[in-house]
Amino acid sequence: MDLINQLRAFRPWNEQEERDCSALLRLLASGEAPYGREDPAHLTASAWVVSPDRTRVLLAYHNLYDSWAWLGGHADGDRDLLAAALREVREESGLEEVRPVSPELYSVEILTVDGHEKRGRYVSSHLHLNVTYLLEADPAAPLRCKPDENSRVAWFALEEAVAASSEPWFRERIYPKLNAKLAGRPPSR
Repeated sequence: MDLINQLRAFRPWNEQEERDCSALLRLLASGEAPYGREDPAHLTASAWVVSPDRTRVLLAYHNLYDSWAWLGGHADGDRDLLAAALREVREESGLEEVRPVSPELYSVEILTVDGHEKRGRYVSSHLHLNVTYLLEADPAAPLRCKPDENSRVAWFALEEAVAASSEPWFRERIYPKLNAKLAGRPPSR
């Protein structure tokens, strides 16, 4: 299913998802889908990687953000964002076997990224037009970091994963939302 149809089928969980999903649909309907990094707002795919019993989540310590965070990355031209999320998880964690819990979108976010240097080059502030997939992997499987992006990869209990992030928006809004959805709890207003 293409991204427009995935977004149309997506049922927003809260106001943030409702507004961000609508904005993404408007952008994609205009025919200006930013699948590459050239645009100041471009598509990314993230993954909330959970254990089969749904009690743990996999995070990487991202060097750029100096924080524990979910795994994922840029579409880089790939129009199959689930494939992009799976690719990024494998690259960032070393996991060989990771699978979607569902091919449907798990969450939608438009995220700000401050200007920064990457590999000695300046990257301007921009937006990540992000879709998140719920993926599953075995916590006993071997992990390895991707030294140019992260310095550690580890499994956390769900609430510990939230506390491990040093990024306020993720710690206060995004990761608790993903955990609440996982537990089937209604959104808090």
